Amino acid sequence: MIDHVHDLNAVREATDRLLSAVGELDNAAVAEASRLPGWSRGHVLAHLARNADALGNVLEGRPMYPSAEARDTDIERGAPRPLETHLADLRDTAARFLATAAAPADWNRTVTLRNGVTDSASRVPFRRLVEVELHHVDLGIGYELEDLAAEFTHREIDFLAQRFSGHPGLPSLRLTAPDGGQWHTGAGEGTALTVTGPAPDLMGWLAGRRDGAALEAGGAPLPALPPL
Repeated sequence: MIDHVHDLNAVREATDRLLSAVGELDNAAVAEASRLPGWSRGHVLAHLARNADALGNVLEGRPMYPSAEARDTDIERGAPRPLETHLADLRDTAARFLATAAAPADWNRTVTLRNGVTDSASRVPFRRLVEVELHHVDLGIGYELEDLAAEFTHREIDFLAQRFSGHPGLPSLRLTAPDGGQWHTGAGEGTALTVTGPAPDLMGWLAGRRDGAALEAGGAPLPALPPL
């Protein structure tokens, strides 16, 4: 069962970790490349700030972004800002998101995200947690997938496995981790290809952060995953 209160507390803690780590950078480091192709660290930080406001919009029943073009323009405009401006923006937008989420609301209602995707309002805090945690890793400043809480990693694998479930471009997949985690995804028909490896590597592969080199599929090549 989704516990939005638990997830909001996790968002607060993850945001504090992010702010503390980013606060150790300087302007030159912010301008350097992140691990995301074509994005500097400044792009990642600008996106994180805009995403906090966007998910606040979702909770308040407004469109997540005015348009895809406006989203991209805001990120590009914000990327070259100095470190202190990024930090202030991250703090302010995080506080606004948490304040919006603290208002009395029906957490079982359905909300609309980008591209017409719908979800339960109760899952929005976890979506924000995913943004903060994975993009912290994307900054390439010493925070790695292995540093994420096991509970978070398993939940994100479960979320991504559901997202790819039934996808016609994937075979049936059975994902297993040494810590006991098991998930099924893909087409769901025929004999499942078993993919085994540490949970952080499974998550990294599903989330497009790792190439799957640490995973084992019984000698078979890993299938190409469709874009998220």
